[in-house]
Amino acid sequence: MKATAMSSKLIKGAALAAALLLTGYWLGAGGWPFVSHPKYLASTAAAQEPAAGRKVLYWKDPDGKSDFSPAPKKTADGRDYLPVYDEEEPAIAAAQRVKPRSKGKILYYRNPMGLPDTSPVPKKDSMGMDYIPVYEDEQQADSKIVKVSLDKIQRSGVRTEIVDSRGIARPVRAVGTVAHDESRLTIVAMRSDGYIEELFVNRTGEHVHAGDPLFRVYSPEIISAQIDLRVGNAEQRLRNLGVPESHIREVRTGKMPMSLVWPAPVTGDVIEKNIINGQRVKAGDELYRIADHSRLWVIADVAESDLPAIKLGTHATVTVRAYATQAVEGEVTFIYPHLRTETRTGRVRIEVPNPEGRLKVDMYADVIFQVGLDEQPTIAVPASAVIDSGARQVVLVAKGEGRFEPRPVKLGRRGDGYVEILKGLAKGEEVVSSATFLIDAESNLKAALQAFSQPEAPK
Repeated sequence: MKATAMSSKLIKGAALAAALLLTGYWLGAGGWPFVSHPKYLASTAAAQEPAAGRKVLYWKDPDGKSDFSPAPKKTADGRDYLPVYDEEEPAIAAAQRVKPRSKGKILYYRNPMGLPDTSPVPKKDSMGMDYIPVYEDEQQADSKIVKVSLDKIQRSGVRTEIVDSRGIARPVRAVGTVAHDESRLTIVAMRSDGYIEELFVNRTGEHVHAGDPLFRVYSPEIISAQIDLRVGNAEQRLRNLGVPESHIREVRTGKMPMSLVWPAPVTGDVIEKNIINGQRVKAGDELYRIADHSRLWVIADVAESDLPAIKLGTHATVTVRAYATQAVEGEVTFIYPHLRTETRTGRVRIEVPNPEGRLKVDMYADVIFQVGLDEQPTIAVPASAVIDSGARQVVLVAKGEGRFEPRPVKLGRRGDGYVEILKGLAKGEEVVSSATFLIDAESNLKAALQAFSQPEAPK
């Protein structure tokens, strides 16, 4: 009898234990997850009043459903939603198999399919996929990257180039005028009064060689000096009067010519003639001006903004309209120290050879200065790689796998299709050199979508 009663009690106890075990299992696996877990019990107790000093990210459904709230809330049957604190988020993220939390706080949750849809709290899309948390540091990094499909890159002809150092030579264009080389001008004048008895060069523009006769002159002062030479060996007086050595040697032989032939002192073209036959001339009068045109000057008018690039010795190519296919090479020998107020241009002097006499004074000339040839190589990129809005200049740095980073840069000199980078790029980086419009459009679209989808800050 006792054995039967004891057996009955054991059966009832086992049934009760089994029922409790099954109930606990159902609670843990069914609608009330983690109900027997100490953390759940603690969180349930704290649901009514969040702990002081702890930051609540959001409130979740107490039954574990995919229902969240940014503010305290109750279920349909009156139970409080459970607070989720900042330090609990990594465990939840791991349980949901989302990306582990990196440094920084969660800003919002984005659509897993990349649609412009965000949520301030965890959420699922129409297919049951969890929204992906966006962290503060990820937002800062991703906001700078533009992603373009590899297929679109290939179809659009996107090309890249490695950033390297190179010399930048750029042409500076100017207009100029051919002028006399002032160092090759000679004036013919007498140092005594006299009378012109005969002219041998009586036309402006005649070409003379050194020693050719220009005119015959009678000068009383020169005759007096000749007599002194015969009497007192006064050769220096004749030299002081500018008498040619050939005439002095003639007088020394015993001759006493009453006039002398004045020779041309240099080879060149007579550009001015201020003498006629029978004219009385005074000491110091300019009788002829002779110019040596074997070398000439070209005076170029250079824009004020281009003047800093021009230096002494800068190579220049000169082309005159009369010989458009026969350029002449020269170099800068002087930069004038003032500007022309009317045109805001500076004058630059170029010396050019003229052995065949093709260049004529006052011809118009087109000048191209090749600046930067003697400067050190510098970091440069193709000019097509720069997106210039006027106020801001940007290049697109290739990061691989269709990712590009818009990078602001500071520009310097331009030339040969390249532009100097003063700040913003390092040697060895890779930049987009063609089809930048495509990635720039993607960048603008991304910025617009971010501004559209960014959640509003709480007021």
